[in-house]
Amino acid sequence: MLERTTLPNGLTVITDAMPGVETVAVGLYADTGSRLEEAAHNGLAHLFEHMVFKGAAGRSARAIAEAIEDVGGHLNAWTARDMTVFHARALSADLPLAVDLIASLVTAPDFDPGELDKERQVVLQELGEARDTPDDIVFDHLQAAAFPDQPMGRSVLGEEASLAAIDPAALHRWRTGQYRGASLALAAAGRVDHAALVELAQARLGGLPAGRRPDATPAAYAPGVAHDARRSEAAHVTLAWPGPGFHDASLPAALLFTAAAGGGMSSRLFQELREERGLVYSVYAQHQPYDDAGLMSVYLAAAPRDAGRARALAEQVLAATATGLDQAELDRARAQLRAGVLMGLESCQGRADHAAKSWLTHGRMIAPAEWLAKLDAVTVDAARAAGAAMLAGGQARAI
Repeated sequence: MLERTTLPNGLTVITDAMPGVETVAVGLYADTGSRLEEAAHNGLAHLFEHMVFKGAAGRSARAIAEAIEDVGGHLNAWTARDMTVFHARALSADLPLAVDLIASLVTAPDFDPGELDKERQVVLQELGEARDTPDDIVFDHLQAAAFPDQPMGRSVLGEEASLAAIDPAALHRWRTGQYRGASLALAAAGRVDHAALVELAQARLGGLPAGRRPDATPAAYAPGVAHDARRSEAAHVTLAWPGPGFHDASLPAALLFTAAAGGGMSSRLFQELREERGLVYSVYAQHQPYDDAGLMSVYLAAAPRDAGRARALAEQVLAATATGLDQAELDRARAQLRAGVLMGLESCQGRADHAAKSWLTHGRMIAPAEWLAKLDAVTVDAARAAGAAMLAGGQARAI
């Protein structure tokens, strides 16, 4: 059962009680990420996420790790372009400890200069690993090609120069400016009592400043091309088109079109490029919605000699799907998305994620049944129209 309470500082507390489980997943979800950064400090949101684990509220990095692992739980975090999450999983009796640890990360981080120097090197190693992984870094290139010279197009990890410019003062400014009550949700799912979590939240997070974080720079799609020439056994090709964001009524249709075109082994892209022609080892399509924009993309890996032909065929397949998608394909795509939603909601973490993201994105709790009903309402004509609209927006690509 979903329950929600808003603290005086604007922070929202959400619980989803799940009878029959003995554990709880809890997370602090912040409506902020790399798209809120200035260019000079690209990578700040991600480095902040790393640095809070290096010491907070009198605990060292080792003490933080030992505190949660002493009770058999785990604590972690992730950063995206539009969200940062600190999450823990533990036995229900250890929820107070989990909340205390999460709260300490954002209310009392140490930001020791020596630790910052060490952690900056860790992030640089992470950046180097990404650059050494073509099927990973090509998506950063694609994002930059689709959203050039703007925060939405920059890497979450940052660059060497921007990471070097980040000092403890910048980390503190990020915390006080971004981690404000109305831009935060503390969500828990599993064996959890709502009133008890509200009490914990008020005690540990009620002192965070009220209000919202600053507005993000609007995303402006402007298709470009990025080439990363290197020696490689395969060519990694990504193509993208503008799509609907979270608040666009055509989002369900766009997601279904994308799934039918390249969402699985039965999709048109996989069958045509891999099974029928043997041109690629890997090919798929996906659609990423943001608050004010969206991006449909196709990825394929092929032998360099076949890359051009594979790319051309992928474009033909997408165009054909936009005019010839049939009912059986739509129903198959709908079944895939429905199953994905429902399977995700069978875990405590999935329930907490859904509740928090729903609130921060839409300002209300969207029941899974409401979203599934929107998927069910999409017709073949609507899915075709959504696909045609995206393909008409101009192609960005990175190779």
